[in-house]
Amino acid sequence: MPAKSKTPKLTFTSLDAKFPNELACKKYLAGLRWNGEPVCQHCGHKKSYQFSNGDFKCAKCRKKYTVRTGTIFEDSKILLIKWFKASFVMTAHKKGISSHQLAKDIDVTQKTAWFILHRLKFALKSKSFEKPLDGIVETDETYFGGAEKNKHVAKKTQGAQGRCTKSKTPIFGMVERGGKLVAMTVKNTSSKTLQPIIKEHVAVGAKLMTDEWTAYVGLSKHFSHSFIRHGQGQYVNGEVHTNTIEGFWSLFKRGVNGINHWVSVKHLDQYVGEYAFRYNTRKANDGQRFEVVMANLDGRLTYKELIA
Repeated sequence: MPAKSKTPKLTFTSLDAKFPNELACKKYLAGLRWNGEPVCQHCGHKKSYQFSNGDFKCAKCRKKYTVRTGTIFEDSKILLIKWFKASFVMTAHKKGISSHQLAKDIDVTQKTAWFILHRLKFALKSKSFEKPLDGIVETDETYFGGAEKNKHVAKKTQGAQGRCTKSKTPIFGMVERGGKLVAMTVKNTSSKTLQPIIKEHVAVGAKLMTDEWTAYVGLSKHFSHSFIRHGQGQYVNGEVHTNTIEGFWSLFKRGVNGINHWVSVKHLDQYVGEYAFRYNTRKANDGQRFEVVMANLDGRLTYKELIA
């Protein structure tokens, strides 16, 4: 029997008790990032002077830095407790949360909530994958965008059926059965695009399960490649199927369409990353998931970059 997690089960309301003020939030982040040994974010020196407000000054380069420096919180005037609450609710909800709802939950404007969510998505996307997928690995592509049959005749795109990318964005995914998942938007679904991604993220010798799409031809040189023929009505042949990754596509589309209703092509990859993170932490409780988010804070994304 696996040992019980020591991570306390957090709730949205208990965050205020755990982090009663800004200093408590800073101490938590400092411990998480540096394990009690602050590192200068400008020169890497390990000796610093700490101010009463929890900020630091490097003993070598003499520059000031904070626990926010070099993270998604940098240059943000939003209280850390609000960032923490946003991190918690975004990952606790199985289908995510809209910027309108988050704005109400943490008492900020919708514009600010939207920015917070995208910075969090950016952090999750940047460090959601650690080692190659192995064992039985399913790969598949899907397309995100309104169905042509549901569009007004004036807005329909000619020749946009099947694997056409004229009006839809292709997304590619790989999942290790019983393990982790990697997914991302791609420019197209050709072999030149998909095969390098597979070789990068899947261990050599893994059992690869795909459909009969021609982009997968030749992968048997690197993997134990089996495929099913969807075009002939075949969906399962013993252990050969792509039902796991197809189930993830269904979950992703239902979630985005139900919560966000519309997502731009520019930001779609971050939404894909968010759902991949949620899938990869499906066995974690809310408290554990919150700590994973807090451990993936490196990197910055400015508002100008978001709206460019």
